[in-house]
Parts: sequence; structure tokens; C-alpha cells
Amino acid sequence: MSPYQSVLIPLVQFMQRLGLYGGIPGLILVHVIYGIPITTLIFRNYYASVPGEVMAAARIDGADFLGIYRYIMIPLSLPGFVVVIIWQFTNIWNEFLFAVVLTNPANWPITVALNNLAGSQIVEWNVQMAGALLAAIPTLIVYVLLGRYFIRGLMAGALKG
Repeated sequence: MSPYQSVLIPLVQFMQRLGLYGGIPGLILVHVIYGIPITTLIFRNYYASVPGEVMAAARIDGADFLGIYRYIMIPLSLPGFVVVIIWQFTNIWNEFLFAVVLTNPANWPITVALNNLAGSQIVEWNVQMAGALLAAIPTLIVYVLLGRYFIRGLMAGALKG
């Protein structure tokens, strides 16, 4: 994956041609495209840890490829989905560069506001800390709600036995 800074100019030109520059849909498209590699890696490692005997047993029971995926792999993938959700949410919530370059100031995320607070002439530590706390709350809520699956999902596929 190339550094984000090296693709900014072509990315802006591409988004302008698509008519997605300056809005949230263009930013969503960029995050989906940049999230595909890590999502693929997480699920690949997770699926590699599933024993082949499970798929063989499903084939004996008459399941086709889509049936195996729908009734066996997706239910087994809950920890993998949780890892992807937490990972992507955290990355998107903390986004700065793409949000500033690809959207209008009205659509900038909270990280830009935090940067603007820190970059002002007068340093008000209490305001900066309150802003940082408010910015951290959504990520903390997502992790508290889904955290029990997070470590299990990260470790799935890490060990071969």
C-alpha cells in the first residue's frame, strides 16, 4: 500500500471526475477502498484457521459453496467481523488527512477540530482535554460493547495447531 500523501492529487482529480469531491460519499468510498486490504487479511487469517473437516462435513450433508459460507462460515466469523468493525471505526473516527483534503469544512471530523484547538494562539488545556475526551468517547463505547470479541478475533488464525 502506498502512502496516503503520494496519492492525494490523483485521488482528488478522480473524485472530482466522479462528482464525489467535497462530500461525505466520496470520503466513504475512499475509506472502503483503503479498508479492503486489512479487512481481507483479517478474514483470510480467520478463515485459514477453520479446519477443512468442517467444510468436508458440510459438503457431505449436501451444502454447496454458498450454503457453507452462509450457514457455517458467517456464523463462525463473528469475532472477525468485530475486529474489522473496531479497526475500521477507529481508523475512520481518527481520520484527518483524507477528511481535510476530500471534504468541505462543514464535513470535517472531530480530529480537525482538536487540531484547530491545539493550534490556536492561546493554549487552553482544559478545553483541549475536554475535546480529547469527547473525541475518545465513541471509540471507547464501541470497544466496550464489542471488546470481548476483539482479542478472540485477533488471535483466531494466529496459531496453527
